[in-house]
Order: sequence, then C-alpha cells, then structure tokens
Amino acid sequence: MNQILITKKLYITPELKKKKKIYKANFIISVFFLIILISVYIYAAYDRDKAEAVSQDILATAEQEQEDNTVVDSDILIAVLNDTTDDGTETTPVVIPETNQNVTKTKQQSQSGYTYVIDGKITIPKLGIEYGILDGETDSEAETEELLKMSPVKFHGPEINTVGNYCIVGHNYRNKRFFSKVPTLVNGDIIQITDFSDNSTVEYEVYNKYTVVPEDVSCTSQNTDGRTEITLITCTDDSSLRWIIKAKAI
Repeated sequence: MNQILITKKLYITPELKKKKKIYKANFIISVFFLIILISVYIYAAYDRDKAEAVSQDILATAEQEQEDNTVVDSDILIAVLNDTTDDGTETTPVVIPETNQNVTKTKQQSQSGYTYVIDGKITIPKLGIEYGILDGETDSEAETEELLKMSPVKFHGPEINTVGNYCIVGHNYRNKRFFSKVPTLVNGDIIQITDFSDNSTVEYEVYNKYTVVPEDVSCTSQNTDGRTEITLITCTDDSSLRWIIKAKAI
C-alpha cells in the first residue's frame, strides 16, 4: 500500500519577517543592557574594594605616625633623689627622661585637594571593623562626601572623647565594609574610640538605635547632660532613611 506523504509549505510573510527582526533586536538590546549592568556591578565592587584598601592604608599610616611621634621629651626629666640602702651605702641619683605622649595630628590631603586630619580610630569588636576617623578642614558637604569615600568622617561635635556628642558618619555599602553592619548593633554592644592626640581609648556602650529622615539632624544635639557620648550615622539599605546609633562612655 502506497503511503502518500503530504507536507505543508510554510510561507514567510512580510509580517513574520518584521516580527523576527523585532525579536532579534530586542534580544540584542537585552544582552547589551545585561552586559552594562554586570559591568556596573563589577566596577562598584572594585570601587568598594579600593575604598576599603585606601581606608586601611590611612589607618596604618596614622598608627605608624603614632609610634614615630611617641618620643622622649628632652626638656622633661624625672630625678630620683639620693637615698641610702639598709647597710648605709648611698645610691647613685638617676635621671629618667619622660615620654611625651601628646602628638600633633598631621594634616593630609585627598586626591581632590581637601585637607583633613586623622582624628582617631573607631573599633567595633562585634563587627570586626577598625577605621580611622577623618576630620575635614571646612566641614562642607562636598568635602564630607569626598572624605566618606575614604573612611568614616567626623560630622559634628566636640573634641574626640570629651564631654558632648561626637558624631561620626560612614557609608553603608550593603556588605561588611565601613558602616554597612552598624545597624545590626544592639543595646549593650561596645564601641571603642581612640584619640590619636594621646593614644587613649574610651569604650562606649550602645543605648539607643532608630531611623530618621535625612533632613532630621536632631541626633547631633550637644545636650548630653554632661555625659561623653558618640552618635554613629549611616544610610538604610535603600538610602531613604538614616540609621542613628547612640552610645555613652562607660
């Protein structure tokens, strides 16, 4: 029995050709934008890594400067007066030079020409982070934005580790760097602030945490009833609000 094979002939109409071109163009555009998004992500990650490296270099330089500047002051001497031992022998007087712990903070310059000093160091043991705290010369918005790319920055307040509210702002990169994990702190957590002028460290205990709109700067108030406090400021993950973490010296 003969089998008759019947095939359908497919006619490619102008309309089908047009649709095919549109699909192809859309595919190429999608691939193009995907490549751009991947490139932006890779560059952002590289930029964050670079910022972290710069910040750690700044801290290492400041700590080395601390060691280099902890020198003997030849003008300050401690004299141990003559004394006698139990057998009546007179001891020899000893003169001991005193170490000068006061260090003048060296001014630095960013790549954009902004002048700053490294005020001190913030250490948060729970988060495993340690950064230098930069203090800009003019405190302008442009200067602060530039310095924030390098390290946390003093935003407002008195001298470091003194009575008042010392405010520090840092970027939230939504990873483990800079102040990204600061919003995970809870009451009772410890923050350590080191003053690079005398290398002294004060521990602070977190006692409050909340969010505010970017325009609300009430967290920088200096009304602390005579207490020594710090305030850490960073963005929420979507940058719509600001996280405020308050801590007091213990």
